[in-house]
Amino acid sequence: MGLRRGGRQDSSSVDAERGVFMISVAAELADMHPQTLRMYEARGLIEPKRSPKGTRLYSQADVERLRRIQEMTAEIGMNLAGVERVFELEEQLGRMQRRVDALERRAQRLVQDIAELEGIREEVREEVKAELVRYEPPRSLELVPVRVVRRRRPDS
Repeated sequence: MGLRRGGRQDSSSVDAERGVFMISVAAELADMHPQTLRMYEARGLIEPKRSPKGTRLYSQADVERLRRIQEMTAEIGMNLAGVERVFELEEQLGRMQRRVDALERRAQRLVQDIAELEGIREEVREEVKAELVRYEPPRSLELVPVRVVRRRRPDS
């Protein structure tokens, strides 16, 4: 929302979801009769907000939805059952898109985790490689006391 000087809200910028239009204004903005709006509400195609006294209040988003309904019925020739189905499919598509977005974010985090683990694995491999000592088998098969073997170790 836009703000003017002094922190006051600029009335030219209104939240698109906030119910601000009475039924007569919404009907005029959507180029339809108020009774048509009531019928769409009864069918569940539109759900206006209600004032504390129960007056229907339509948002800018509601008006846009009403215009879409008008477009689908008047211009495309779709019946209201078809409009309902289109809205259902759009909602389903929206849910699926949000799920795909969430899965893509998760996949990206997993790719980052894998890259981090690869780096750690490489560090461990280098550390283990540095600690490896070449093994030379004994030259004879005679038994050597442990204390002698311990004295022969190069790192002691």
